[in-house]
Amino acid sequence: MPVIDLELYLQSATEEFPSEAALAECSKVAECFHNFGIILIRDPRVNMQDNEEYIDLMEGYFADAGDKFYRGEQVNEIKPEFHYQVGATPENIEKARCHREMLERLALSEANLPGCPVEPVLDANWRYMWKIGERPEGASDDFPQVIPDSEQYPDWELKMNTWGEKLHSAIFTVAEMAALGMGADKSAFTRRMEGGAHLLAPTGSDLEKNDIGAVFAGFHYDISFMTIHGKSRYPGLYVWTRDWKKKAVKIPEGCLLLQSGLSF
Repeated sequence: MPVIDLELYLQSATEEFPSEAALAECSKVAECFHNFGIILIRDPRVNMQDNEEYIDLMEGYFADAGDKFYRGEQVNEIKPEFHYQVGATPENIEKARCHREMLERLALSEANLPGCPVEPVLDANWRYMWKIGERPEGASDDFPQVIPDSEQYPDWELKMNTWGEKLHSAIFTVAEMAALGMGADKSAFTRRMEGGAHLLAPTGSDLEKNDIGAVFAGFHYDISFMTIHGKSRYPGLYVWTRDWKKKAVKIPEGCLLLQSGLSF
C-alpha cells in the first residue's frame, strides 16, 4: 500500500487547479479507499511528538481511572447521562452489532476470527470522548466537555486539542483529496463535514486485568465517514480488505492511518 504524501497536495491547495503530482496523490487516495478501505498518509503539519505526549496523557489517565473504578470509587468523568458521548466510557459498555448473517454468507468462521466471537460480547476496552471543532447551535450532541481533575492533568485541554485539531485538519484534507480522486468537486465531502460530530476518542486496554483472548473491540464497522489514527505503542488493530482478508495494521513511523466508515 502506498503512503499518500499530503505535502504535494497542500502545496497547490490554494491554486485554482492542483498540480499533476497533487492529482496523482488524490487518485491514490481514491484507489486505496476502494481497494482496501484504509489509507496511510504523511502530513507535514503533524508533529509526532504531539502524539507521544497525547498517548502519555491517556495511558496515565486510563490507569488512574481504572484503579478508581475497580476499587468501586466514583469516576467523575463517566457520564451515562450524556450517553457516554463525552468523557469516559468504562469497560463492558460498548458492544458491536451482530453480523452473524453476513459472516455466514461469507463463509467466515471462528477460524477466520481468532479471539473474536461471531456473537458480539461487551468490549473490554475503555474510551474517552473529546469533542473537536465547532458544533452548530442546537446540535443533538451539544454536551459539555468533560475535563478530569485540573490539578492532576493541568495540560489536558492543550494536549487533547493540539493532537485532535491536527487529526481534524488531516482528515479534512484527505476528504478533499478523496473527492478529487473520485472525480467530484473538492468540497463534495467537506461541506457535509463542517460542524459535524468530530470526536477524539482514544481507547485504553488494560493488559494486566484482562487475560490473553480478551476482546477489546469486536468485529465491527465504523459509523462515521472516516476514522483517523496515530501510531499506537501496541499491536492489536485489524482491518478487512474488500476481498475479506483480515490484515494486521502496521503504521510506518511518521504516518497516520485512515479508515472509511459507514455514513447514513
